[in-house]
Amino acid sequence: MKKLLKDIKQCAICNAHLPLGPRPVVSAHTDSKIVIIGQAPGTKVHISGIPWDDASGKQLRKWLAVSDEDFYDATKFAIIPMGFCYPGKGKSGDLPPRPECAPKWHSPLFNELKNVELIILIGMYAQNYYLGKTAKKSLTASVKNYTEYLPKYFPLPHPSPRNRFWLTKNPWFENDVLPELRLRIKGLQN
Repeated sequence: MKKLLKDIKQCAICNAHLPLGPRPVVSAHTDSKIVIIGQAPGTKVHISGIPWDDASGKQLRKWLAVSDEDFYDATKFAIIPMGFCYPGKGKSGDLPPRPECAPKWHSPLFNELKNVELIILIGMYAQNYYLGKTAKKSLTASVKNYTEYLPKYFPLPHPSPRNRFWLTKNPWFENDVLPELRLRIKGLQN
């Protein structure tokens, strides 16, 4: 695993497309039980090199009901984005994750992850990639029907502050989905 992580952190496969250059961000350990697959690092994470080291990460840890210490313990959580580097700015937020990363690095990572019991899929890119034809027509529908993907996958919306409207519009997420997610996370940490 150490060699693989080193190789990923040295990756420059899409260098020509990255406005800030390559700085792959990933965290994993062969003992990780929970895998978080998000989109791609934002500018804050690009600068710090620490996954989910921003407002979205703070919200995600709140959703999971875990401390920073537990979240960043790679023996508990592997943090693998769909795109490992900051992809650049788009019209309404960051650009989509670069398409080269997941096909190149996800399989080798999962080959090293021997104890995975839950994969949390954050956002449409991760859900479409991993759920394939079983993904619903919308992120909302996939998240609302999360039980269909258990015990392997748990789809979530992105915890970005930009998604406040979505959270307000879908109160069932905080009332029904988050308690189940927290229960599963707690069970896997014991």
